[in-house]
Amino acid sequence: MTGKIIKGIAGEYFVHVAGEGIFTCKAKGIFRHRNQKPLVGDDVEIDIVSKEDMKGNITAILERRSELIRPAVANIDQTLVVFAAKSPAPNRNLLDRFLVMMESQGMKSMLCFNKMDLAEDEEINELKSTYEKAGYEVLLISVKQNNGIDKVLELLNGKTTSLAGPSGVGKSSLLNTLVPDAVMETEDISRKIERGKHTTRHSEIFCLGDSTYLMDTPGFSSIYTCPCEKEELRDYFPEFYKYEGKCRFNGCVHVNEPDCAVKEAVEKGHIGQSRYDNYVQFYNEIKERRKY
Repeated sequence: MTGKIIKGIAGEYFVHVAGEGIFTCKAKGIFRHRNQKPLVGDDVEIDIVSKEDMKGNITAILERRSELIRPAVANIDQTLVVFAAKSPAPNRNLLDRFLVMMESQGMKSMLCFNKMDLAEDEEINELKSTYEKAGYEVLLISVKQNNGIDKVLELLNGKTTSLAGPSGVGKSSLLNTLVPDAVMETEDISRKIERGKHTTRHSEIFCLGDSTYLMDTPGFSSIYTCPCEKEELRDYFPEFYKYEGKCRFNGCVHVNEPDCAVKEAVEKGHIGQSRYDNYVQFYNEIKERRKY
């Protein structure tokens, strides 16, 4: 019998089998010997232990079409990255770290800024412009006012999408709106620290319709610098692509070199200043890390 892992907690895996329901399964010891761990999103084969109790064992993990390291999930087509436009203000450094991480794993990302009802037009336009110049699809929504939800559903249709973002940005509220049956904890932002209380604890998949799945992943508050070489980092900033080969020096890393086409593009406003500043910071972090 074949199904999809929709949730995994403490060694137990919840496997959805079409037409049958959800089986609680253990993974066979063979996976430990192979140093292989079932992931949420995996398509698996199971043996039924008890049909009455809906218990089974995972006997095989089918071939993965994609795999993310963080969050550790499988068979994802795209990621919808959710941040608040206001309250809390978007942490662009954290956002850019996440985008670099997704780019390094070859994953398509879309950006969704929630709480647009709280932000000023100038802030909204600047956010949208910065990330659209970087080549990302940008959605502006307000879950509270139910604005922009139709566009989100349109982009999710027929795909398996990972929903990611820090705590407190309305990610769980968005999931509740998209999947009304999802029982999520939605708690108020802590006014003292302007950060959401921890809500999502485990990755979990929800079905929105035929071939449309949404995976909720735990909120993140920090991400380490990309585990790449400093010379590779430029490859994970899509807005740099069009300037490849236009700098004075071959192999220009767009930091200290003169006659750099990327730096000129920043000065002309073709590349967002915050994006470039974060690029330089990440570059220097990787450079320092390599010393030790």
